[in-house]
Formats: sequence, structure tokens, C-alpha cells
Amino acid sequence: MRAPAKINLALAVGGVSPDGYHPVATIYQAVDLCDEVRATPQDSPAIDVTVTYDGRSPSETAQVPLHADNLAVRAAALLRERAGVSGGVSLAIRKAIPVSGGMAGGSADGAAALVACDMVWELATPRPTLLRLAAELGSDVPFALLGGTAMGTGRGELVSPVLASGAYYWVLALAATGLSTPAVYAEYDRLHSGFAPPAPQVAPALMAALRAGDTGALGAAMSNDLQDAAISLRPELAHVLAIGEECGALGGLVSGSGPTTVFLAVDEEHALDIALALNGSGACADVVQALGPVGGARPIGG
Repeated sequence: MRAPAKINLALAVGGVSPDGYHPVATIYQAVDLCDEVRATPQDSPAIDVTVTYDGRSPSETAQVPLHADNLAVRAAALLRERAGVSGGVSLAIRKAIPVSGGMAGGSADGAAALVACDMVWELATPRPTLLRLAAELGSDVPFALLGGTAMGTGRGELVSPVLASGAYYWVLALAATGLSTPAVYAEYDRLHSGFAPPAPQVAPALMAALRAGDTGALGAAMSNDLQDAAISLRPELAHVLAIGEECGALGGLVSGSGPTTVFLAVDEEHALDIALALNGSGACADVVQALGPVGGARPIGG
């Protein structure tokens, strides 16, 4: 199975709630940068996982947990428990999505593992049930199952498709090291100490731009309430954003909790121009071009 990275076209964040979480309103889009998960059933009850990293930074492989903390392992264990499966499974993950890059790579692995294990165990679990299991695993896992363009509310786990037309050309500027999502939220709380953020909501202008397939209007409407917190922790991200703006990107922002920054291009040629400028600047570790939206977790080659 393969599952896509996500970017956040908008991310509005409310104040921390008594349970320690922040309510959000976000627009996700899945892009064609995907992790792959292969599942092989085994007779013993063990759930084993191996990880290889495709491309930019082999050292990232060491940052991926291989046991109970891995979302793919947790997904397989949860599905096995709920379905009453006695056997185990071996999971092989090939990663292309940056680790701790704010693009939900771990969530993509969890979604792909759910679908892969459901298939090899021949369970035929209904999609609504898989979505409920995904929500138990993490806020971004349901979207990794759904894909496309969608709104996320609650902690991001309540997802519903959004009407969007057209294809969007993105340039992703990747950082050499990741950012901790809890650390970014903690910095967000520090920056907002003394006053409560308003209830999160997505700007109507962004929704209208997606419906119309208006890339210029979409770029102007993109926003991220966590961006200031991410830049506070990584000031160099402001320089990366400035380079994209100088190249005429229709919009640019930190994706999710960062440190990946994303830029919306007019077309494929413009995306290449932005990518070359970012590569030449030395301001980021790597640059990837991506197209969205794409589907959620699905068979490799599907």
C-alpha cells in the first residue's frame, strides 16, 4: 500500500482545551509524495517492522521507531485486536515523506498499514470502521486514508471532503532536521499567553478559491496559525519563505507544524523555477516538486 503526504492549505488553531489538545480547523491536501507499506502475514502473533528510506537523508531511518511507538505497528495491532485475528504480520516501510517534517509521514504509514493488514488478513473491514480506527491512532491518520482535499476539525481527525477543482503544483522545501509538533504547539501557547485565540475557522475565500480552481486566489488565502511559532523556533524558515516570494510563488507557508515550507506555483515550469532557486540558495536541505490532490491509502500502482 502507498499513502500520501499531506500539506495544510489553511490551519486555524484555537486555545488549548482541558484535555491538553488544541481544536483546529484545517484544509488538508494530499500530494504525490508517498510512503509505501508492504504487509506479509505470519503465523506467530508478532508484529515486526523494517524501514528503508528512499532518497535524501538515510540518517532519517534511525529516527523512525521500529516497535510499539511506530504508527504502522499500532495500526496493525489495533486492527488485529478489534477483528480477533490471531496471527501477526511483518511490515516493510519504504519512506519518502520526511520524518518530523509536518507532512504526516507517520500517519501515512499508519493508514497504509491499516489497509494493507485488512487486505492480507482478508477482513474486508468497511471503510467507515477503518476511519474510526484511524481516528483512534492519530489526528492525521483519517485524512491519510481519505486523501484528496478535505476539511479537518476537532483535533484534525474529523474529516470531510472539500469540493476542489483543478490540479495544484507545489514546491516543498525540506529542512535538514525535523521539528517536534508538541514543541511548536508549546511555543504557540507561549506566544498567545494572556489571551485566548478565537474559535478556529477556515476563511471563506480559501474555500471559494478551491471550488473555482483559482490558484491565485488560493495562494493569497493560504494561512497557518502555527507559522509564527515554527519560525520562532527556526528563524531560518523566514528566509526560505522570502526566497519563494521573490520567485513569484502564488503563496507560501510553513506546512502544519513545520519545518517543511510549501509554495504554490502557476504551473510545472514555474514550480521548476522556484525549486531551482531554493536549491541554489542553500537555505534548505532539499527541494521536492509535488502535485495535488491525490487519493489516500491505496494499492501500490493503483
